[in-house]
Amino acid sequence: MTTGPVQAPAQANDDGQSRGTIWLEVAQISQGQVALGQQTGLPLPRFASLRPERVNARTGPGLSYPIDWIYQRAGLPVEITAEYDTWRRIRDVDGTETWVHQSMLSGQRGALVMGDIATLYAAPDPEASPVARVEPGVVGQIRACDGSWCEVDVEGNAGWLPIAAFFGAKPGEDFR
Repeated sequence: MTTGPVQAPAQANDDGQSRGTIWLEVAQISQGQVALGQQTGLPLPRFASLRPERVNARTGPGLSYPIDWIYQRAGLPVEITAEYDTWRRIRDVDGTETWVHQSMLSGQRGALVMGDIATLYAAPDPEASPVARVEPGVVGQIRACDGSWCEVDVEGNAGWLPIAAFFGAKPGEDFR
């Protein structure tokens, strides 16, 4: 696996002068290899969810960087794309990338229902009994995935959703 520098956004002082650039070393993904975060040793990218109800997302990895975005939804799934010290660069469902402190993230996987109303099934099979119908924008917790379906708890209703119905897992992911 090779590594190379990636430039994080520079921040200007109050007088408009640049403070400089922070260089990050991130692993580049080459075929058949998974990049690992230099701080945690965990795969990059990987999914997580927002821990508190309100999360300040910054333009760079530190409190000196301005707040770029405020997330207001606990459990919202995000994808961690880089690590720098105790900061994580995240990508949301819209593709926006910002930085948050690691304490704002949970390892509990979240699912954000996308597109049309989705059916939560009793088993990972479209012929299985429906458990509930879930509207776009609803957030649930992922319990497990089998590569094409994930077992999800949505507002107290447990069942299976196809991975294509939500943001929070990628096709082929298999975990318990």
